[in-house]
This record gives sequence, C-alpha cells and structure tokens, in this order.
Amino acid sequence: MRGLHQDTIEVADDRIDGPHGPVPVRRYRPSDRSGGTGSPTLVWVHGGGFFRGDLDLPESDAVARALAERGLPVVTVDYRLGPLPGLPWLGRRGARGRRRAPHARDEIVAALRHLQDEAPSGLLLGGASAGACLAASAVATAPPLVGVVLTYGFFHARLPRDPAVRRLVRGHRRLTHAPLLLDLSNRSYAGGLPTAVYPASGDLGGFPRALVVDAERDVMRASGERFATELETAGVEVERHVLPDSRHAFLNRPGTRDFDDAIERIAGWVDRTPIR
Repeated sequence: MRGLHQDTIEVADDRIDGPHGPVPVRRYRPSDRSGGTGSPTLVWVHGGGFFRGDLDLPESDAVARALAERGLPVVTVDYRLGPLPGLPWLGRRGARGRRRAPHARDEIVAALRHLQDEAPSGLLLGGASAGACLAASAVATAPPLVGVVLTYGFFHARLPRDPAVRRLVRGHRRLTHAPLLLDLSNRSYAGGLPTAVYPASGDLGGFPRALVVDAERDVMRASGERFATELETAGVEVERHVLPDSRHAFLNRPGTRDFDDAIERIAGWVDRTPIR
C-alpha cells in the first residue's frame, strides 16, 4: 500500500474515552512508520449480529493484520455488544454490560473523533456484516472521512427479499439467515432508534466514496446491492464487487481464497483513495 510490502507490524491495545465509558481499541501499524506515511488510517468494525464478537475475532484481528502488513494503519474497535437474542437480561451488568442501540454507534463515532488528529492523511471507516451496518450509520455523525469500506453488510431494517439470491444459500445459514429472523433480530436491537443502526436512505448525500464487497451466496447481498444503488443515486462514488461462489463472513476465514481476494480488493481501493 503506497509502496510498502512487509510482514512485520506493531500491535498495541489501548482505551479511549467514550460517551458511555472507556472503549477498548487495538492499533495495528507497520513497523516501518516511514513506509506508511501518506496512508489514511482505517477504523475497522467487526460483525457478529450486534451481540457477539471481540477484538480477537478473525474478522477483526486477521483483517487488521493483513491490511497492516500491506502498509495501512488500522484501529479496531471493541464496541458495546447488544443483548443476546431472546435473553435480553443476560450480560447487562458491569462497565461493558450489553446495551441496545445507540451505544455501539456512539462508541465508534467516539473512536473516530479521538483518532482524527492522529491521522494526517485522513480516516477511513469500515466493517463487516453488522459492523458494516454500524459503520454506515456512524457516517452521519462522524468527523470527515476519506472513504468507507462495507463488506457483506445489511443496511435496511427490513431485509430486501431476493428469492434468486436465497436459493444460493447453503448450510445452517438457510435457517439462521432467514430474512424474517434477521428482521426480528435487527429490529429488536434497534428498538425505537432505527437511525442508530440503519443509515437513512434519504440522507446519503454526505457519504464519502464507498467500497461495497458482498458474498454471492448470502441473503444480505440484496441489501448491499440496494444500498449501493441508493448511494449512487445520492451522487456518491461507489465501487462494488460480488465475490463469486462466496459465503457470508468470508473475512472470518483467513487463508481462504475469498479472504485473500477481499483483502486485495480493499488494499487496491485504498491505494486509489485520494488522501486528505
């Protein structure tokens, strides 16, 4: 990325001040700091249906390491998880107790604001699945961004139905990702604050340039396609890819063809991103 290709990176855990208490983050930087000069900083948000995942999840850690090895500084955010589906009373105690929206979005925005002065070449924001959804909703209140990376996300309270796409889904996700179940789970997390989770489709004019990467065998692809169209209609520069024969959560499977393909697409897109 911007001429740097190395395998050595520096990783450090940190905390930043957030609106609901300290927020754990993890920083990934190329060891050769001079090689990364000129690269924006990517703030990355893992998925997990809003209720699971952490900084050690491959979708967080492996993605950040792979991009940092290509010269891109990355900061991952351990945002506040939501209630367990069907068990909303569990895990609510403690400093990092589970909370519904808008806690996660607020903590992501707080991380961006904290980091903006440390990123002279600008900030990127990205995420996967539920993390992509949170990233998209954070744009409205975030500091200026040079770009957004959205991988196999969903961006609508009611998942768009596409029977042709659903027929491609295999395995347990035919049940767990049934559109009706996803709708119920996502609305439960959003509660009465849908704009804290789903970006308002009628107010996308301020969105930065976006990269959208979807999985072919994934019901959420229908939402990614619709959202990309909504961004383009609002005048936003969008680059979209659908990885052939891929499944949801391919960034949670490092070492696979789909993981490597997506990382290369993200790295190439960032290289073409105008720096601030």
